Amino acid sequence: MGQKRFEKQQKQWEQEVEKATSRFPERKDAFTTSSDIPVDRLYLPEDPDEHYVENLGFPGQYPYTRGIQPTMYRSRFWTMRQYAGFGSAKETNKRFRYLLEQGQTGLSVAFDLPTQIGYDSDDPMAEGEVGKVGVAIDSLKDMEDLFDAIPLDKVSTSMTINAPASVLLAMYIAVGEKQGVSKEKLTGTIQNDILKEYIARGTYIFPPKPSMRLITNIFEYCQQHVPKFNTISISGYHIREAGSTAVQEVAFTLANGMAYVDAALESGLKVDQFAPRLAFFFNAHNNFFEEIAKFRAARRIWAKMMKEHYGAENPKSWKLRFHTQTGGSTLTAQQPDNNIVRVTLQALAAVLGGTQSLHTNSRDEALALPTEESARIALRTQQIIAHESGVADTVDPLGGSYYIEELTDQIEKEVEAYIEKIKELGGAVQAIEEGYMQREIHQSAYEAQKRIESKEDIVVGMNEFQIDEELNAELLRVDEKLEHDQKKNVQNVRNTRDESKVNDTLSRLRNAAKDEKENLMPHILDAVKAYATVGEICNVLRDEFGEYTGM
Repeated sequence: MGQKRFEKQQKQWEQEVEKATSRFPERKDAFTTSSDIPVDRLYLPEDPDEHYVENLGFPGQYPYTRGIQPTMYRSRFWTMRQYAGFGSAKETNKRFRYLLEQGQTGLSVAFDLPTQIGYDSDDPMAEGEVGKVGVAIDSLKDMEDLFDAIPLDKVSTSMTINAPASVLLAMYIAVGEKQGVSKEKLTGTIQNDILKEYIARGTYIFPPKPSMRLITNIFEYCQQHVPKFNTISISGYHIREAGSTAVQEVAFTLANGMAYVDAALESGLKVDQFAPRLAFFFNAHNNFFEEIAKFRAARRIWAKMMKEHYGAENPKSWKLRFHTQTGGSTLTAQQPDNNIVRVTLQALAAVLGGTQSLHTNSRDEALALPTEESARIALRTQQIIAHESGVADTVDPLGGSYYIEELTDQIEKEVEAYIEKIKELGGAVQAIEEGYMQREIHQSAYEAQKRIESKEDIVVGMNEFQIDEELNAELLRVDEKLEHDQKKNVQNVRNTRDESKVNDTLSRLRNAAKDEKENLMPHILDAVKAYATVGEICNVLRDEFGEYTGM
């Protein structure tokens, strides 16, 4: 029985390869090692058993343990997407254009803290934080400057923004229209994952219920008008940065994913209307093989969940597509050049785990925002893995490893046990409100810190192998003058826009917010086009929804 199913799957995979390569030809006519040994597209067991057929199968086929595309990187490398943003929109635009010139294939925007929590740069709450951890975006004018001379029909953009995600997405759509790029052609991802903010990160604005409404409004709007844009990036990255284990990262992320699916279904959407545009965002840490197995297990669990639990029929709804960022919390201020090695290992794990896009952290990120040189080294790390290592020449090169497969199975079991516990608590939102996930993460972080302090776990250069060293003077520093200039820019926008038009759009947004059945995205887009600011739009919603103040 197993052999027949295997042969059927193999034939189906070969047909999918033919279809895929007709659209995206493989990078070479023939792949070989440096010794001219041929490298096959895929390696398979000689005598496949039932376990292999059920749990591994073929890349591009359910349950996608071996990857979501039939040829993976033989046809196209992952998107090399460096996370960038600091100071003003014009300064960040220069960094974006530099990275694109250096061979980056996608943009990833970091926003400053005031933008992330819906305050304008001249709000007293923003004092001292403007442009510090990302780019300051107050109005459509800033977004126009951010993407100046960057054609949005040719570049895929990821935006790490959550509570005000609808506002920043509306600004991106409006910039596209000004460039002559229709909504239908825009590609990229909006993070839009509020649940992990309550768990691990803290940049929330509104309570859970209206926050979930905004998210499902984006799902619905993009399904109709921006079909190529990923409407959410369900994020395990920040859960891991807060101190979770690899198992907890996957479990809590997928549990949050289920909560978003449930909310969308409750809003009246059909699962196959929105599930193909769901995306995920994971961390990559130093335990090389565990990280690879983690990605494989996550794909398999999500595929089974979407098909068997939610009844999705479109294979695109079963595929867990994910971006990876190397682990910021693993980087050390001591001997920062050691971080280049850490990032290389983490990036390699992400690639061997089948990521769709990748950001590599810079060596100096434990100290400051990355310098241009550090950002270039981080990008070169990806390019060397892609072009020189050979790991992209065959699909899932570690598939079939006894260790990898055992780790994958074990992670799957432990993740499923966590998900069952969260279901018993009433789902992710209830588990968050009860503090369950937070407690689990805090305990894991505490145990990890104890191991470092006792030297049970060695962190090279920090708790062992130290040297006398001085702080690097070549760190990137944001000019304090920026905040003054940004405040002036906001005032200039307010002084030159049509105030009656702004007031009219904000009034219509306020009325729409009162009606739970109304989709807010068209109203937010109108306000953005009138040059209403992020803070003004978010303040209207604060008035109607209230603010979340924590547990």
